[in-house]
Order: sequence, then structure tokens, then C-alpha cells
Amino acid sequence: MITLRPHDRRGHADHGWLNSWHSFSFADYYDPNEMGFSVLRVINDDTVAPGGGFPTHGHQDMEIVSYVLDGALQHRDSLGNGSVIRPGDVQRMSAGRGIRHSEFNGSDAVPVHFLQIWLLPVERGIAPSYEQKHFAPEDKRDRLRLVASSDGRGGSVTLHQDASLYAGLLGPGANVVFDLPPGRKAYLHLARGKMRLNGQPLVSGDGAKIADETRLELIGEDEAEVLLFDLPA
Repeated sequence: MITLRPHDRRGHADHGWLNSWHSFSFADYYDPNEMGFSVLRVINDDTVAPGGGFPTHGHQDMEIVSYVLDGALQHRDSLGNGSVIRPGDVQRMSAGRGIRHSEFNGSDAVPVHFLQIWLLPVERGIAPSYEQKHFAPEDKRDRLRLVASSDGRGGSVTLHQDASLYAGLLGPGANVVFDLPPGRKAYLHLARGKMRLNGQPLVSGDGAKIADETRLELIGEDEAEVLLFDLPA
């Protein structure tokens, strides 16, 4: 079964410096029917204006993944990490028993557009940690590239959860098949572009909750950037 999560039914907040769309309940947006899916808790589609950003704040017991679509996101945290996250980069921060960090637009001229993703960890109270890796566009072209997993296989960043995240860049007519193991769920988020999922059309910002399916067929209709989560039931 595939249940679409239309882009225009997401929560929305416009703070001037931040324009944010929430696939699941977050901050002032609350929908009891949209509290996450499996261990996936948050997908925020954020655009931060030049010079804007999130000042230092804390997190605990959450796996946080940042995926930049355009621009540059500057990160600093209480572990001493400081980095700039650009398109193609995947950052994983395990908040564990507590971490503080800030995120700012790394440019004074252009916005930064990124996805902030939260997953529940398999265990609470772990040591906080940080990881960042780059995945070249050609590695995602017309295929699904593993970018995060529970064991870091294939050069992916490591999640403290039984979940895998794939990223793909699908051109017009690209056809990608993903076999979902029995008993697993999946969530697809179309970051931009147009595509079809098992024949159903999706446009930028749409999501899809997937259960009791074993074969997923993704077909690009124009330049589409897609994230697919393989999740526990």
C-alpha cells in the first residue's frame, strides 16, 4: 500500500529568514495523524535566507541527518566540529545523551535550501557523535545510492538505527527498481522535480508512506532528486 503525503498538505512556517515545510508534526505544526512513519520522525524542507540561521540549541536522543540541495550550510557543535555542508554532502549527527549545535547560511548572497531529517535511535543515551561524507552526482545518476545505513556499508554514514537512506538523481525516463524486503516499510520524499512511484505521479515536496510492498518502481519525468528510506516495520 502506498499512501501519498501531498506537498501542499504539509505544515508550513514562514519566519522571514526561514521558510520551512514540515512533512510531520514539528514545532507549532501539530497533526496527530502525522507524527512520523516507523522510526522516521521529521523531514523539514528548509530554506534559510542569506545571513540567517539557527543559533546554538540542544538536541538529545535523535539521529539527525542534513541533506543540502542548494547553497551552503555552516555547522558548529559542542563536540568541536565545524564544517560547511554543500550539495552532495550528507551530515549525520547523533545527539545521544546531549549535543548543542548551530546552523547558519554559509553565504551572505544566496539562500541555502536543505532537508533536516530526524530518526529515532535504536538506543537512548549513547555518546554523541558526528559524521559527514560527500556523494558525487554521478554516483546517484539514474540509480539509488546508499548514503546512510546502520553499519556504514558502501561508504555510507552510520545511523544508530535499523534504517537505510538512499539518494537518487533521476533524469527523464530513468527507471529504477528497488526491492523492499518483506516486513519492511519505506518512505519516499521527492525533494524536487517530477517522477512516478509504482505509476503514481509525484511532484516536488510530495512524500509517500509505503507498507506491504516488495517492489518499488521509480520513473523520472524530469530532473528529479529523491530520497528513499528503508525502515523497520
